[in-house]
Amino acid sequence: MAKEKPTNISKEQLEKLQSILSNINEFNLEIGRIENRKHALIHQSIVTQEALKAMQDELQEEYGTVNVNVQTGEINYDVEANKKN
Repeated sequence: MAKEKPTNISKEQLEKLQSILSNINEFNLEIGRIENRKHALIHQSIVTQEALKAMQDELQEEYGTVNVNVQTGEINYDVEANKKN
């Protein structure tokens, strides 16, 4: 007589399988959160870079082509570059 094939996996195997799949789902959810945060940070970085460019344009309009010491605010006028303007 042929041995009857089981209709279910064991309780332990089912629990282990469910645990593994649960972990995969949690990892995928966390990856999604990280990617969402990454996208937000990239956007904030772009906005900040645009603000820097606007500030540089404002300073150039007011002072000409200069180098500014960001620690002290001291202006170093670039005489050669300003002659071209």
